[in-house]
Amino acid sequence: MLREFFLGFIKVHILYHASKGRVCGVEMMEELRRHGYEISPGTLYPTLHLLEREGYLEGETQVVAGRRRRYYRATGKGRRALEEARAKIRELVEEVLE
Repeated sequence: MLREFFLGFIKVHILYHASKGRVCGVEMMEELRRHGYEISPGTLYPTLHLLEREGYLEGETQVVAGRRRRYYRATGKGRRALEEARAKIRELVEEVLE
């Protein structure tokens, strides 16, 4: 069950960074690791693909140093979802940490 909670946090984290600029999977794994999330490529990449398929992210493929890399940005739908999540996070934090 704890894994399911953290997957929700990870999705919000991805939307946050993708709303600030483009992100790729390798960079997101490093960023999440910096915050204590040990996430495997087998979890991260399906999550990125799901967020893209559901319209929260838009992706583009580029070749960098001879390797294909997919970069993602938040869509309008993704930014709106992030704003809704922020409001709920504020409320939850106030209640849980009182």
